[in-house]
Amino acid sequence: MTTPASPLISAAELSTRLSQNAGRGPIRIVDCRFNLADTSAGRLAWQQGHIPGAVYAHLDQDLSGVKTGRNGRHPLPESEAFTRTLQRWGVQTDTLVVAYDDAGGMFAARLWWMLKHWWGHAHVVVLDGGWQAWQQAQGPVESATGAESSPNPIAAGPLPRSADACEPVTCADVLASVQAGGSMQLIDARAADRFQGQNETLDPVGGHIPGALNRFFKQNLNESGCFKPADTLREEFTALLGGLGADSVVHQCGSGVTACHNLLAMELAGLPGSRLYAGSWSEWCADPARPMVCG
Repeated sequence: MTTPASPLISAAELSTRLSQNAGRGPIRIVDCRFNLADTSAGRLAWQQGHIPGAVYAHLDQDLSGVKTGRNGRHPLPESEAFTRTLQRWGVQTDTLVVAYDDAGGMFAARLWWMLKHWWGHAHVVVLDGGWQAWQQAQGPVESATGAESSPNPIAAGPLPRSADACEPVTCADVLASVQAGGSMQLIDARAADRFQGQNETLDPVGGHIPGALNRFFKQNLNESGCFKPADTLREEFTALLGGLGADSVVHQCGSGVTACHNLLAMELAGLPGSRLYAGSWSEWCADPARPMVCG
């Protein structure tokens, strides 16, 4: 299978792919809808209606691991656990994975990063505009009942991490950079008020990591909820970075979810090479000895 040229796929392209897939390799659609305030809402939405053949990915149960109170709100799962999840979904080496949500890619981008960068699986894209774009395109919809999460299970062996897989940036890496005067350029994907330490409702401490720049992930989207054109994103990120190279950039947010949205946007803009601090602010602020900025 050819590696996708873009990290995105349109609703029209996906519809064509589903109707004309003969000889083009397996495809697995993953519904990543989620609500941080109601963690059962995403699965319920999937049960009520989803893109045909889509399995459901729960942010806490499938895309995150065990929380210790010091490793952030959405730590990465153990490799063995994620291997079992991919096996349950039927993802194989040549499977094209299409992730979508109803929040502008907020949660789908997390699975995209996990597969492409953390796991080294090149064949993964995000549905641009998500569930809303699919509905607007009048794409077919199916429903499910009960606790079913894989309407069309595929027998598959485990998908091992590729040699192209990359480890996320650690808290120790970020602390070393801060203490050294900023060898990494952090970009924080949270809204401006939370970045400034105001209106914090998710984490016990408000503020940001010293030296971080702020780019709210929703700035990557246009009025319709789709990603802005690549040229526009390139101009905006280039202006934000002021000449710094993408390979010096480390993305973070509150818990390592919306940061993936900025990372995807940079790749869409033709600025590859940035990395993710998966623990993000929720891990960083768990230790009061770490330097923090409020305001």
